[in-house]
Amino acid sequence: MRVVAVESSTLATVGYDAIGGLLQLEFRNGAVYHYFGVPAAVHQRLLSARSKGSFFNWSIRGSFPYCQVSERLSAEHAIAVVQGQE
Repeated sequence: MRVVAVESSTLATVGYDAIGGLLQLEFRNGAVYHYFGVPAAVHQRLLSARSKGSFFNWSIRGSFPYCQVSERLSAEHAIAVVQGQE
């Protein structure tokens, strides 16, 4: 998973695994969430959005299954957790 720092008052970093469609968002408050089944186009639009927080609220929040993680998990581990394999 490639993780990049972003300029945003809401998000600190954005990571994405295209194979699993896993989007990792680290918020400025330190919370880390994994969103599942996110198309690559949504990830790209998030990175290019002028307001990443607004894009998140309108296009990601409530649109994809997610879980909060207490630490950054590998993409494979996160997918296994959601599929009930761990």
